[in-house]
Amino acid sequence: MSTHPTPAPASAPPPAPVPEPPSLADRLKRLLFGAPRSLTDRSLFHRLTLIAFLAWVGLGADGLSSSAYGPDEAFRTLGDHRYLLVALAVMSALTVVVIASAYSRIIEEFPHGGGGYVVATKLLGARVGVVSGSALLVDYVLTIAVPIASAGDALFSLNALLPYAQLKLPFEVVAILGLTVINIRGVRESVLMLMPIFLVFLLTHALGIGGGLIGKVPEVPVQARAVAEGFRSAAHNPQIGIIGIILLFLHAYSMGGGTYTGIEAVSNGLPIMREPRVQTAKRTMVYMAASLAATAGGLLICYLLWNVSTTPGKTMNAVLFERVVAGVPGGWGFVIVTLVSEALLLVVAAQAGFIDGPRVLANMAVDSWVPRRFAALSERLTTQNGIVLMGAASLAILLYERGDVRRLVIMYSINVFLTFSLSMFAMARHTWRTRAQRAHYHRRVALFSGGLVLCATVLVITTFEKFLEGGWLTVVVTSSLVVLCFLIRRHYRKVGAKLQRLFAELTAVPLVSSVRPSVLDPTQPTAVLLVGGFGGLGIHTLLNVFRVLPGHFKNLVVVGVGVLGSGEFKGDGAIEELRARTEGELKKYVDLARGLGIPATYRAGIGTDAVSEAERLCLEVATEFSHVMFFAGKVIFERERWYQRLLHNDTAFAIEKRLQWAGKTMTILPARVR
Repeated sequence: MSTHPTPAPASAPPPAPVPEPPSLADRLKRLLFGAPRSLTDRSLFHRLTLIAFLAWVGLGADGLSSSAYGPDEAFRTLGDHRYLLVALAVMSALTVVVIASAYSRIIEEFPHGGGGYVVATKLLGARVGVVSGSALLVDYVLTIAVPIASAGDALFSLNALLPYAQLKLPFEVVAILGLTVINIRGVRESVLMLMPIFLVFLLTHALGIGGGLIGKVPEVPVQARAVAEGFRSAAHNPQIGIIGIILLFLHAYSMGGGTYTGIEAVSNGLPIMREPRVQTAKRTMVYMAASLAATAGGLLICYLLWNVSTTPGKTMNAVLFERVVAGVPGGWGFVIVTLVSEALLLVVAAQAGFIDGPRVLANMAVDSWVPRRFAALSERLTTQNGIVLMGAASLAILLYERGDVRRLVIMYSINVFLTFSLSMFAMARHTWRTRAQRAHYHRRVALFSGGLVLCATVLVITTFEKFLEGGWLTVVVTSSLVVLCFLIRRHYRKVGAKLQRLFAELTAVPLVSSVRPSVLDPTQPTAVLLVGGFGGLGIHTLLNVFRVLPGHFKNLVVVGVGVLGSGEFKGDGAIEELRARTEGELKKYVDLARGLGIPATYRAGIGTDAVSEAERLCLEVATEFSHVMFFAGKVIFERERWYQRLLHNDTAFAIEKRLQWAGKTMTILPARVR
């Protein structure tokens, strides 16, 4: 005979009610954003994650696409001093390799992702972390705006096909709106849709750059002599000299900082990588670094070999590829395909902003720097609130700057290299402090120190040189965001401290007693208590239910929903862990009620929307127990401000409205905070 106790009949879930047919709005929503994910699917996480190649498409496209505007800006800055192009190409490729190698080490150190925000927070402290996180948020807004604006420039460089320049900005607006929609559907879906564009870009640019280099091989000795002569002439020029050459080179190198802007995206995107994550992320980093270094360096060398010059209304790449295929049958068609693929890849590159921006926002929400609702996942298991915010913010900055790529790139580079510099400094400091535990620690220290010098150089020069040309706006926006984050966290801490004082005595209530409650009777009046985690607010509400109506309720059912947010959805088994944790919290309420002599049980659910899942559970309980009344606790403020609605959810009111519409009675018991 089995010794296991027989489960109580009340714990068996009742038959689910017949769902109503979806409304027109629901059908349209599913058409645009896709059907909800099933949380009971054990292969869910595996099917949502990306292998290295797909991660290269979704995240590496940000870095690779920067070859459309980074080398262009560096070349324009050099002006007539083209003899520096070879050194600039080598330095650009070297910088890519150094930063990518450093971030590969960061991936090893922080295998759960988070990038610059997590690195700075863990190694330099929360205050430095919020600076890095705020810079990253602005950076990812610009990660969307810059590629989209550059895509407009690339497409409208084809004057013969798109002569209507006034349509450039509307095109960019539509592109951002479209990307917002497909990212709400899910990362994997958006990457698969855009992968053919990525492959066409790789093929056309490999042919264009390779053909450009091979076609000018006979002229390499001539160009080499011209470079040497140009350097000697400038060095002996009293108006320039060696110091002038160095300063000019550093200026051009810094202005081309947009070339390196997408490298960090891989370390931020670790949560969407296929297991083993670290190996997948490092492989993705190799793909991205190799492709970006070859493309950026190859373009700069081709600019020199083909004597490319600035042409109004055209990008440098458009001018280069037109010259490379001039006189070749079908050459114009190749140029069209190349520039269109470049423009569309820039659209793909904006993916990194939609993938990593909401993840940084979610990490900061978990730490209470931004409203906690940004950590929530949608029914498609995407950080929908963050995606919408990133899309709206990028749209605003794009319209403010009227799609001016050069000004946007300046803003972009400042925050990127602020985060890079903080991460490099943090890792160099951490490696030195833990050197006794590391073999070959000196190599890592040298790598991070070298990366810090490169990144800090670009940051300082770009900020000072371009402060009045758009750099000031980045400084103002980022500083304002940092101040806002501190204000939000201060509010959460003050409210938390007040609630802790308010409920200090309640949390000491014993959970068990010698009193044995009677068995649940579904025909008797039943109080249904909706709670979050086990804490003072829930205990306060439970005790008040039986204090306000003494002797009326004969049963208690505790209902709780484990909300699957980005903080929980980090791998296989995450849903089971969340369910176990949620049930553990609810069992504490059951023990407390039984200790008071009240028959009690619980109902737990898991979902991405607390309101919908709680409504479902409550209606199931109402079919199981004859006479029910629902209760929930709610923190209320003496004088409610507008911002408190943003920082604190109205879950209790939303559930009350739905249950009342279903003909059920619900009462919200307040916890007053002055």
